Formats: sequence, structure tokens, C-alpha cells
Amino acid sequence: MDTSRKPKALAQALQEIDELPSPVSGRATDYPANWHIAPHLHARHQLIYAVRGVMVVQTEVGRWVVPPTRAIWMVAGMTHEIRCIGEVHMRSVTVATDAASGLPGFTQAVGISPLLRELIRAAMDLSQPELSDLSDLPYIPDSRDGRVMRLILDEIRVLPVLPLHLQMPSDPRLLQICELLQQHLDDTSTMADWAQRLAVDVKTIQRLFVKETGMTFGQWRQQARLLRALELLASGEKVIDIALALGYDSPSAFSTMFRKQFDQTPSQFFAEN
Repeated sequence: MDTSRKPKALAQALQEIDELPSPVSGRATDYPANWHIAPHLHARHQLIYAVRGVMVVQTEVGRWVVPPTRAIWMVAGMTHEIRCIGEVHMRSVTVATDAASGLPGFTQAVGISPLLRELIRAAMDLSQPELSDLSDLPYIPDSRDGRVMRLILDEIRVLPVLPLHLQMPSDPRLLQICELLQQHLDDTSTMADWAQRLAVDVKTIQRLFVKETGMTFGQWRQQARLLRALELLASGEKVIDIALALGYDSPSAFSTMFRKQFDQTPSQFFAEN
């Protein structure tokens, strides 16, 4: 059964999601290349998963780059927007906040196991997105279909967290550094260089970086480069061009960094799709 649909008015889609009667429900939507989903929030948790394409998810606490075989667990009530890199086939699971105990309490990038991938596909067939009466449950809780949905909850509880997040600081001095770096990721300025430009003590900036982002300056810049690399790889850019654009001395230096983070080369990472 083809459950994919064209993007519809955001307000209508939000109302449909938040009024779903079942505690767990699947939802399928296909988005064209470069589609932008404007900032919004849900009263339900969401497991946002794309079987095709790469999503860039932005919230007030940071940004995630999410390729296929990965997903975002978006907690209820968090405002977010999504930018599609290439055509995106989104297969989301929405979860009522009282559906189960032990669900993740933070928005985070997660891995999708082969079992959960198949369960998500099954959820698309069970949820019947165009219900004529939203008071009707699309499946009986104490049934095979209901057990499939409960198994999804079990899998969500043990999702592995992935390093696909870029935490943005709130301190205006650090925010200035981070915003400029994201515009010029090939910038090789040191922490001392930035401290001199901003007339701030180096140790102060170092301390604030760790406090507000959980990373050192060098780690933050590497993470920003890594996430941008995922976007460029998904767009079909060559590794040599990505390496030079992000300030690496050579493609091998970039590939070494990538392998250290994901235990895979860039080509292996996207071959999983």
C-alpha cells in the first residue's frame, strides 16, 4: 500500500498529528528536493525518519543532520524546522506523551535498527492517515497490530544516540564565533586568534565553550565541519572538493576524521542506504 502523500498545509497537518486517537501512529509524506518545513511544534513525540534523502533539523538548542538509516527523536513541545537535502521520503512515528514510560526525554539523533525499520514500515500500513472519523482507532490495541505498535515503543526506549548534533551557545561572544565559523568552515583561526579579535581572555572562551556546548573549541569546529560534510555528501559532492571546502589539507585527512567519528568511510556511510 502506498501511504506517501504530497506535502499539505502545515496547520492542517499539525492538527491531524495532534488529534490522532491512537497512542502510536505512523505517518508517511514525500517532500520534493529543497523543501522547507517551517518552524512548528507538536503535542506528541515524533520519531522523524527518512527512508530516502537527508534532513537538516533545526531547533532553538541546536542543529542535527540526519541521513537515512538514522532518525531524530523529537520530544513533544519543541519548536523545530526541517530542510530537505534532495528528495525526502519521510516515514514518521508519532507517540502520545503518556503512551509509555521510559521514553527518551531529550531531542536527539538516533540509529534505526533493521527491526525498527521494518516495524516503521508496518506502522505506515496500520495507521490509515486519512481517517474519516478521528475518534476511530485504526487498530485494536489487543491485537497483532497493537502488539506491533507496542514493540515500536520497546525499540524506541533502547535507540542508540548518535553524534549528529551541533549545540549552539547562548553567550553572545561564543555565538558570534560559531555563526562566523559556520559561514566559513575552512577558517583555521585558533582560539587565541578569536580571543584577540574579541578582546577576551583565551581561558574565558575555553571555559565557556565547554560549559555551553559540552565541547572544546576544536571539537565544536570539527563537529560543524562533519555535519556540513554530511550535507555535501548527500548532495553528491566529491570527497576532494568537500575536504578542501572544509579546510582539510587532503581528502585522506578528511576521510580519517570521518572514519574516526562513524567507524566508516564516507562512501560506506551512505552505501547503507
